[in-house]
Formats: sequence, structure tokens, C-alpha cells
Amino acid sequence: MKEMFQPDLIDLDVEVRNEEELFELVAKRLQAAGYVKNGYLEGIKSREKNFPTGLITEYLNIALPHSDTEYIERPFIYVARTTKPIKVKQMGDNQEMEVRDLFFLGIKEPSKQVGLLQELMVLFQNEAFVSTLNATTENEELFNLFMKQWEEVKNG
Repeated sequence: MKEMFQPDLIDLDVEVRNEEELFELVAKRLQAAGYVKNGYLEGIKSREKNFPTGLITEYLNIALPHSDTEYIERPFIYVARTTKPIKVKQMGDNQEMEVRDLFFLGIKEPSKQVGLLQELMVLFQNEAFVSTLNATTENEELFNLFMKQWEEVKNG
């Protein structure tokens, strides 16, 4: 997972009005950086419409948008924090919820998806981690926070 996470794929100050604007912005940036192929934007919109990824966790509401693997050029995790909450649909029951922190997952090998989601969920269930995450305003700080946390989880 660490290799999927890059400081230049973090944006903690995204000004958008809704989910669609955010998807367009992120798709454009990912395509320009060579992480996704043509069709990614439509792929992520379609997937999110059919299988929403909003999650209300104990300490933080998040969304984990992702597309089918055919649109992924190189694996990635893109972190976007919006300046204002946007509405997304909740995983499972499709209820609307508000979220500011979205983690776009670019997965090339579907077999690794469950492990990646489990690793992220462990992080979001850690109150101290989420508290630090919420207080973080710099991309490099957030990158270092995730790297440190993953090392701690890996080493027990």
C-alpha cells in the first residue's frame, strides 16, 4: 500500500460544490500524471452510482471512490479533502451523507482490494490517528502521518 501513496497525490484544500465536480477534478489530475486511462471519469461515476462508497466511521466520515481496474494505469491512493462538506451516498443503503475526506483508490489487482480496504479501516478506527489526520493541513504532513501509521501497524 505504501507505494500507492504519494505526496503529490494529496490535496487538502479542494474547492468543489459537489461530488461530480470533485470526480472531474481528480480524474483530470490523475490522467495528467499518468495514473489513469481514458474513460476513468465515466468509470468512477458509473461505479459510484451503482456501488456508493460513503462510510460513516466512529470518528470520521469518508468515501472511497474507485473505478473498475481496466481504467487504472498505475496503482494509487489519491487523498482529497474538500473545503466544504459534499454529499455522497453511503455504502450499503444509499442514504445521503456529508463528507470532506475522500480517498480515491486506484487498484489494478482486484485481489488486493480487500486487504487495502481493511488496512484503511484499521487506520480510521484509531481515534488518535483520525484526530491527527483532522488537524493536518499540509500534504507532506499527511503523507508522513500515513507512512508512520502504516509502519506502526506493520510492526505491531
